[in-house]
This record gives sequence, structure tokens and C-alpha cells, in this order.
Amino acid sequence: MVGAVGLIAGCASVKTVDFDEIKLYTLKNKVGTTVKITNYGATVTSIICADRDGNMADIALGYNDVSGYMNAVDKPYFGSIVGRYGNRIAKGKFTIEGTEYELATNNGENHLHGGVIGFDKVVWDAEVVDKNMVKFSYLAKDGEEGYPGNLQIAVTYTLTDDNELQIDYLATTDQKTPVNLTNHTYFNLKGEGEGDILGHELMLNAKATTPVDSGLIPTGKIFPVSGTPFDFTTAKAIGKDIGVKDQQLEYGLGYDHNWVLDKGGKDGQLTLAATVYEPTTGRFMEVFTEEPGIQFYCGNFLSGNLKGKAGKTYVNRGGFCLETQHYPDSPNQPAFPSTILKPGDKYKTTTVYRFSAK
Repeated sequence: MVGAVGLIAGCASVKTVDFDEIKLYTLKNKVGTTVKITNYGATVTSIICADRDGNMADIALGYNDVSGYMNAVDKPYFGSIVGRYGNRIAKGKFTIEGTEYELATNNGENHLHGGVIGFDKVVWDAEVVDKNMVKFSYLAKDGEEGYPGNLQIAVTYTLTDDNELQIDYLATTDQKTPVNLTNHTYFNLKGEGEGDILGHELMLNAKATTPVDSGLIPTGKIFPVSGTPFDFTTAKAIGKDIGVKDQQLEYGLGYDHNWVLDKGGKDGQLTLAATVYEPTTGRFMEVFTEEPGIQFYCGNFLSGNLKGKAGKTYVNRGGFCLETQHYPDSPNQPAFPSTILKPGDKYKTTTVYRFSAK
């Protein structure tokens, strides 16, 4: 079932937004799981699913109206599609075939999540494709936020009766350009606003990370996680090692790093990237992707300044993100898998979030 209604605009004003075009789409499957998505930022605003006792709760952080997304302090990117390049590009610069391109430096001296007006801050075209399937489309024009090439993007969300939220990404370009799209949903499997996520048990199917400098830019090295706080190859509580004295944890104020997936990006196959279990509710989430990496971020910059849909504040580490992706700063890291999309080629990738309880 797909429904579209207006999303309350509040009194916010941004010159690029026509509030009459902002809609909210509702997907609901046969087991009662409900996902709501707005065409402002192609943003997942709500994921309501059952715990082990059948109690329903919204497990996605966010707001009740679009003005919350537009005016949020600390720019959390709740639920949005981010790009043209998700994650960071060092010093907002990269070079393609001898031409240097300059981007906004909106994260210290670096570029983050597409710039000042990235894909999370624009109104996408929306099309109801089928039962429980909505496609969002956007044309990022040549020079937008400093990137080369007209980039045509489509992001399709599908909610299956197997309790999977599938996200299919497709993009084409008329010039060589870096592309790295991802979804930035923050999860709390206890329910949004229900405290921190440090007791959630996380498994990452990754034996290595890409360590970073103090600006969270990869050093270019691939570092094994064995014997470090970054070892989630066996499920453990997110908070178990987060207080360990470790330079990488100090740089990120906790976990905010890219893991190199063991089977990621191989032959275009969906492989298991992560699992998360919340013991008090029994909610269980699995993440499958074709991407070579995954950014695990545990809400280190949430500070209690933001109030969510139920009127509760989002405390420090009150949500986590599992952003499937290519590695950060890949345009400047020749040893990393390439993110350069060429004319005539297609950027095509899928990520699936599967929900259950046990």
C-alpha cells in the first residue's frame, strides 16, 4: 500500500524549496511494518516495526514535519539520501584528468555529504511504481556544488512482505564525476528517543577498517581490526569498547569510521554486511549490500539539542547509522576502489535492511 499526503511545511523558508511539492509516502506490508518517506531529500522519516512481543515502535530518528529537517542544528542528515558524494572528500578538492575541482568545505576543512545543498536538501521527483515501491528522481546539474557533469539519479525504495526495506540506486552522467550515494538513517531498535544505543549488539562482516586522521579523512591504509576496539567480527555491545583509550576513537569521539567489508563489492552480489540485535525488545536488523564498505557511526555528535517525533530528546549516542558506501575520500586515494562514473556507464547498487525479532 502506497499513500501520499502533504508533509507539514511549518514556517521555514528556503529559496530552492516549493512546499507545495513536498509529499510524504507511506509503505505498509502484510505484517504491519510501515515505512514513511518524503521527497524532501528522499528521506526515510519513519520505520515502524514489531518487537518480540508484537509491540510496534518507530525505530528511525527524525521529525514530524519538514521544517525539522530543514532547520535542525548540528545537521544530522536524519534518514536522507546523501550525495553526490556521501562521506568526506579531503579539503574539498579532487582532480580528474588534470582538472582540479573545488567543492564546499562544510566539515572543517573538508567536504561532507555533497556540500551546502546536497541531495538531502532538495525536492526530488516522486513516482509510485508499484505496491510498496516508490522511486525518487533528481537531476544534479553540471557544476552543482562544484561537481562536474549532469548527473541523473534514481533511488527506489521497496518494502517487501519479508520485512525488507530495499534501496536501489541508479545514476548516469555526461561527464566523468565521483558518485557515492548512501542512506543516512539513524536507528534505535528500542524506539526513537528511547535512550542510547550502547547496549545494541553489533556484528560487522569486516576484518579491516580505513583508519583516519584527526579530520576523519582516511590515511590510505587498510588496518586489521583484530585486537582493537574496532573488532565487531563477533557480535558485541556497541558500548563494550567505546571507552577504550584509542587514537582512532578519540578522533571520531567514538565510532565514526569506514569498515572494509570481507565480501563487499564482489561480482555485484548482495552480501551480509552487518547485524544488530537489541536485547530488551528482541528487534534484529540485518544489512545486505553490494558496496565494498560500510560507515558505522554511533551518534557521537547527538547532544540532546534535537527533539524527535515522540517529543523526546535525542541523547548522545541515541542512534546509530550503517551507511553502505565506497570508501571516504576515494577520489584522492588511488589505492581505493574507484568512485568515478563515466559517460555511458551506470552507477547501480542495492542495499537491503531486513527487520525481524527474536
